[in-house]
Amino acid sequence: MTDVARMPAAFIGHGSPMNALGVNRFTAAWRDLGTKLPRPRAVLSISAHWFIENTAVTAMPRPRVIHDFYGFPRELFEYDYPAPGAPGVAQEIVDVLKPACVELDRDSWGLDHGTWSVLAHVFPDARVPVLQLSLNGAAPLDDHLDLGRRLAPLRERGIFIVGSGNVVHNLRRMNPALGDTAYAWGERFDADVKTIMTTDPGRLPSIASHRDFALSVPTPEHLLPLAYLAGLCDVAGEPARVFVEGGSMGSITMTGYLLGEIGRPDARVDASGHWPSGPSK
Repeated sequence: MTDVARMPAAFIGHGSPMNALGVNRFTAAWRDLGTKLPRPRAVLSISAHWFIENTAVTAMPRPRVIHDFYGFPRELFEYDYPAPGAPGVAQEIVDVLKPACVELDRDSWGLDHGTWSVLAHVFPDARVPVLQLSLNGAAPLDDHLDLGRRLAPLRERGIFIVGSGNVVHNLRRMNPALGDTAYAWGERFDADVKTIMTTDPGRLPSIASHRDFALSVPTPEHLLPLAYLAGLCDVAGEPARVFVEGGSMGSITMTGYLLGEIGRPDARVDASGHWPSGPSK
């Protein structure tokens, strides 16, 4: 296949799993993004909620929907996102990430809420195949940045790569009464991450020395998906741009970033399942 249209890539601040059912300015931005994206061959999601001690990719034809939370309404536990998997694409992912060792997960995981709560708005018909790549909790931020770089060829093959987490995510400091706002320390940290992502994403690891890092990132899993987008930006030689931003409950920020061109709904997988050719970007 030659001269293939390059898929965009994104990072989405997913916040509460209730966003799967919610209508607010964040979910409206996700839905708008979905209407402007080229229809992908598949989605590769890097979710904060598959945080293990190795790197793996889901490789089952029908991934289960995981309700990995508690204390929410019954309606959320009954929510289904029956997207198919794509075992063939899983093998492609293993191949592009070499020499990193990536396991094919055929039966243990599926789609967690970091994935389906977002895709419920981006691709609400649940017809696009979806895979997840795990976060290796034993690896430093630089290693995740490097894996993001290695994933870059998938953009040329019609794969929409999306990291799902939150730049600021501190549940111990969360205050629902604060609504769509963030504490001053969270706003500072989010703003400085924004400066990096929109100018020189390859410098993202330097954010670990930020004065507000410990409060904003008490555990790494929600920030790590952003490193994959930073790696993709590094390869493309382009910074990311913000497509939605704001705080939530004081200690969460919902900033979303985008890499690449959108607004080409004509670029679709055709009836035979092939990614259409078009001008390289």
